[in-house]
Amino acid sequence: MSEDKFDINDLTGEQKAIAEVIGMEAYIKLAKVYGGCDSIYIAKIDKLQNAKRNKKIVSEFNGYNYQTLAEKYGLSTRMIREIINDYQKNGLPGQISLFDE
Repeated sequence: MSEDKFDINDLTGEQKAIAEVIGMEAYIKLAKVYGGCDSIYIAKIDKLQNAKRNKKIVSEFNGYNYQTLAEKYGLSTRMIREIINDYQKNGLPGQISLFDE
């Protein structure tokens, strides 16, 4: 059956609900990649927002401005230090280390 023959009304339950949120074209793409999997994880929106915030914090960090960043982002200086330390340890997403072998 050709994918252009699928209609949202061909779906039921949770599958129909997903298609209603993302659209039928995106649902078909999702089904092609993840169809048959027992489960997939979809991050909560706050996790995505925190990752974006943390990236901004790291880009604004100058080595000394823990308190300023804490005030700006409504976090404790301890949390700012944890964010900075995590990125220094693991690198920014997509960053390539010069020391990887």
